[in-house]
Amino acid sequence: MNLIQWVFILLASFVIGLSKAGLKGIEMMNVTIMAIVFGSKASTGIVLPLLFVADVFAVIYYKRHVQWPQFWKIIPWMMAGVLIGVYVGKDLNEGLFRKLMALIIVFAVIIMVALEVRKKTAIPANKLFVISTGLIAGFATMLGNLAGCFANIYFLAMRMTKNDFIGTAAWVFLVINFFKLPLQIIYWKNINLASLQTDLFLLPAMVAGFWAGLKIVTLIKDDSYRKVVIVLTFLGAIIIFFK
Repeated sequence: MNLIQWVFILLASFVIGLSKAGLKGIEMMNVTIMAIVFGSKASTGIVLPLLFVADVFAVIYYKRHVQWPQFWKIIPWMMAGVLIGVYVGKDLNEGLFRKLMALIIVFAVIIMVALEVRKKTAIPANKLFVISTGLIAGFATMLGNLAGCFANIYFLAMRMTKNDFIGTAAWVFLVINFFKLPLQIIYWKNINLASLQTDLFLLPAMVAGFWAGLKIVTLIKDDSYRKVVIVLTFLGAIIIFFK
């Protein structure tokens, strides 16, 4: 890789840290940059170990802030979505793969904006909402580490406080990313010694991003956090759509 590419992927790793520290929505910038440098499917093998380490940091930091009932509702359906993604995504055409990622993001943004415009305060009790959100999130995370946008929809709909949002999401993605690791090593074969060596060079940038993200999140008030998540997700959708 040339110097410009290294600058890009170091920036993407920094963004991973920001996202896992609580700046939800910004992670799509990382997805876009990594896909540009490595290709859509290959990039998931570079990103996943970094995500897993960042999830461990987030769980440790936000360990007192987690809503376990919401965790147990969505986690089985996300796992099912991951398995569907493994089967569908293994031999998927690269161009189609990229277009599908963009469509997933745009769809997620539309739903989030609609939820906010309606200003509905009731928590969705319909099991279909949980099942469909979980399946799509699992499918999206396997195809391009895009589960964040759908998880954002779910947690926004649950009307969680800022810290509960971040803490519950941290546990969800720690479990899901651990579940994905052997699948990508064995079936997709895009995590290997070479990709892990690249991750070692990127790890300090991710840690720096996590530290910076914690500082930024503490400055965001609870009532403003929902708007920040939606705006960042929307900007991320625009970036990846026109990459």
